[in-house]
Amino acid sequence: MSLHAQLSQEALARLHAQRRISTVSSLVIALLSITLLGMVLGFILIPALFKDSPTIVTYAAGVTGEPDLNEKKINTSADRRPSSPSSSMAKVIAANTTSAVAIPVPDVDTPVPSVNFGDGDDFGTGWGSGGDGGGGGGFGNIPATMKKRCSKQDRLSRLKDTGGTPECEEAVVKALQWLKSTQGKDGSWAGGPAMTGLALLAYLGHCETPLSAEFGSSCLLAITNLVNLGMKNHGKLAGNKGAKSWPYEHAIATYALAEAATFCKQLNLNVPHLQEITQQAGQFIIDNQHKSGGWDYAYVEEGARGGDLSISAWQIQALKACKHTGLDFRNLSTCASKALEYVESLASKAGGFGYSRPGKPAGGGYCTLTGAGVLCLQLWDRGARAAARSGAKYITENTNFKFNTQASDLYCHYYEAQAMMNRGGEQWKHYNALFRDQLLKNQNPNGSWKSPPGLKHSKSNHYSTCLATLMLEVYYRFLPGTGGGPN
Repeated sequence: MSLHAQLSQEALARLHAQRRISTVSSLVIALLSITLLGMVLGFILIPALFKDSPTIVTYAAGVTGEPDLNEKKINTSADRRPSSPSSSMAKVIAANTTSAVAIPVPDVDTPVPSVNFGDGDDFGTGWGSGGDGGGGGGFGNIPATMKKRCSKQDRLSRLKDTGGTPECEEAVVKALQWLKSTQGKDGSWAGGPAMTGLALLAYLGHCETPLSAEFGSSCLLAITNLVNLGMKNHGKLAGNKGAKSWPYEHAIATYALAEAATFCKQLNLNVPHLQEITQQAGQFIIDNQHKSGGWDYAYVEEGARGGDLSISAWQIQALKACKHTGLDFRNLSTCASKALEYVESLASKAGGFGYSRPGKPAGGGYCTLTGAGVLCLQLWDRGARAAARSGAKYITENTNFKFNTQASDLYCHYYEAQAMMNRGGEQWKHYNALFRDQLLKNQNPNGSWKSPPGLKHSKSNHYSTCLATLMLEVYYRFLPGTGGGPN
């Protein structure tokens, strides 16, 4: 038997009515959901229909790989005296490297120098044939003293500790300002690489670099002037290679570029072609050494003359600066060893260093190249040799310095200031008392020094100013000797 439930007609009608209401409600809800979704999409899509899309332009990068984020940027805008730079300043050396630094270089050919190095007419004793003098730089200790020199506080402290005065620092800054005001638009001074090199050495001696606030543009212009010259001449830094005295120019300019290369490397500055030209210029000096161990006019290698200490001292200092760059120079050690043997061969028993023969000055009297000989030995770790000790003693007992007299050969005294600072002790104190105040009281109001009578045949304030400035920088360019006197 089966049971059947049967709905009444009234209950069945109510069930159908509920089904219709449920169906209508579902349709209404679905429509409302669709409408709401449409409104949301509308708010998103409608603005895009009426708003212009920006055009995106992409540029192909000229440098492959990622740039070095730590590389310093060089501001190449020249902050110079009121005269506006020439349009040639727009020329740029194109680097073969991936450096992002572009260096403005004057679009001019370096003229033949107005001052002929070594001809006896412009630089007096020591620069000319038969002369006897000094000169040089003494920046060979840069790696050991760079941080010291570059801290103004420490520089002033060392200035005081080594016998200088605040007036010495003021005089140096005034001189550098004068150099900046007299720099040519092409970055040179006095028309030639030697004078440009001397000025650049003076900047570097005060730790001025292409990043310096006051002198940075001047430094950069000087560096690029010499680099540009080297690129034109395949590493030879001379305004006139036909002049027999061009080894002076090449060595001084090489010296300055090597110091600049060391600074820029320490500061992580990539100056296009600086390392390349420095390497070429330094290698040329090594490859053209005279068989005597010295260097001669026109880089003659086989002549009977055998060179002289005046020319050779510049080459020796330049090579020491080159060594500190970290660049690869073939046969540098062998070359330096032969050169120092040559220097020692020119020392006399009395202590004086001769021009081209042992202890024999060209014009008789005082051996003005003694400081050059002593300094060269000191720079290459031979300062304890008998020749260096005897030379320092000779200077102490015989030298003199009075600015407005014949005893004012800055060419001689610049070497001596460095050599005696390296000696330290009583010998340095004696020499410091001799020259310091003489230089300070004879500086011109504009920051320059006139050419004194002792700087024979030279009328160039630029030359005398560079030498005097470098002499006053000796207080912090060197780490003085610790000895108490001759040993």
